[in-house]
Amino acid sequence: MSRLHPNLNIEQKIVSRTFFVENAVKLHQQKIVFTNGCFDVLHFGHVHYLLQAKELGDILVVGLNSDDSVRRLKGPSRPINGEKERAFVLAALACVDYVVVFEEDTPKELIETVRPDVLVKGGDYALDQIVGADFVTRNGGSVTTLPFVEGFSSTRIIEQLKTE
Repeated sequence: MSRLHPNLNIEQKIVSRTFFVENAVKLHQQKIVFTNGCFDVLHFGHVHYLLQAKELGDILVVGLNSDDSVRRLKGPSRPINGEKERAFVLAALACVDYVVVFEEDTPKELIETVRPDVLVKGGDYALDQIVGADFVTRNGGSVTTLPFVEGFSSTRIIEQLKTE
């Protein structure tokens, strides 16, 4: 239970990979959608994207880059918010069913554990650039790209704050 609000089960939505192995049969009775990212400074574009992703299935799983993974991808000054805080904020969204932090630079291994029916990424990715796409399609799933909301980017927000 959340320490901030006793009626919310936010922390129960933050799970490990093992959760998907132990609950595979139960979970796969529903359509699982998977997406991933750093979600460093959550903004309108992120929330819009996650709401659209949730509409593609029954369960939305968000793979979240660990702090070390974000540093390797974005540089030493990132993330702004730590992985525990980022996971909590994502889990607090009604559209997100599960959040899983991963240490690797890509979610390939996590995707193979979760075995989603739908893999979703932002529209700036070509299908052949989406990590895990081949695994998902080989196993009967689909891959979808969703358009970004123009003008919203964590990097842009951080840069704008630096200049103010």
